Amino acid sequence: MYQFDPPLPAREILPTMYDLPSEDPEEPGLPDQFHLLQPRLLDETFRPPTYPIDQVFTASDLNLYYDVRHPLWYKRPDWFAVVGGSRLYEQKKLRLSYVIWQEGVHPYIVVELLSPGTEKEDLGQTLRDIKQPPTKWQVYEQVLRIPYYAIFDRYQHEFKVFKLNGGHYVEVSLSEPRFWIPELELGLGVWQGCYQSAEQLWLRWYDHQGNWVLTPTEQESQQVQHERQRAEQEKQRAEQERQKTERLIAKLRSLGVEPDLD
Repeated sequence: MYQFDPPLPAREILPTMYDLPSEDPEEPGLPDQFHLLQPRLLDETFRPPTYPIDQVFTASDLNLYYDVRHPLWYKRPDWFAVVGGSRLYEQKKLRLSYVIWQEGVHPYIVVELLSPGTEKEDLGQTLRDIKQPPTKWQVYEQVLRIPYYAIFDRYQHEFKVFKLNGGHYVEVSLSEPRFWIPELELGLGVWQGCYQSAEQLWLRWYDHQGNWVLTPTEQESQQVQHERQRAEQEKQRAEQERQKTERLIAKLRSLGVEPDLD
C-alpha cells in the first residue's frame, strides 16, 4: 500500500465495495429458488415504523466485509437488515457489497436459511483454525455483535432466534414460531401461505397487532377489493334510493296526487 505524508484518512485509502470482489468464482453452487424468493418476501414485509424508509437497508446474498485488517474476508448472509443508516451508498448509489468500515453501521438482524451443506456453520458447530477466517456464527456474534440472529430450516420446519446477551448468543425460548423485536416494532414469524404461487411455510414480518405485513402485491389486491366493495355499496345505496322514490310515487298516486317527475 502506498505511503502518504501526511497520512490520508482511512476512508480514502482502504478498499471500498468498488475495489473488493463481489463474488468468489471458486465457490460452487448458486441460490435455489427458495433462497431467491424467501429473502424477497422478507424485503417486501420489513417496514419498521421506528425508521424512515431511507434509513432502512436490506440485502441477500451480498458480500458483507467485516474486518479492516483482513479486507478480503467476507460473509454472505442469506438476508440481513441495517437500520439507522443510509439506504444508499453515499446517499446516491446502489451497493455492490456492504463494507463495515465504510458504512459505520452494523446489521441489526441477520437471517440464515439452513441447507444440508451450511447447517453446521450456520448453527456455530464448525471449528476453524485460528489462522483461518472465523465462521459466520463467530462473525455475527463476536465481530459484528449483531443483536439478533434468526435461523429457518424449511426442511424440518424449525425456526430459531438467538439474541445477543453478554457478548454471546442465547437461544430465545419460543412458545410459537413468532418473535417480537421491540426496538423495531416488528415481529418475525413463520407463515403458512401462498407466495409467488408457492404454498408452503415462509418467514415474514408482522406488526404490533399480530397482522402479517402486506407485500406490495397484497396491498394492491386489498385496495382493488376495497374499491370493489365501495362500488357495490354505492350500487346498493342507489338501488335503495330508487326503491324509496318508487314507493313514494306510488303512495302519492294512491292519494290522487300526480307527482312532478321533471
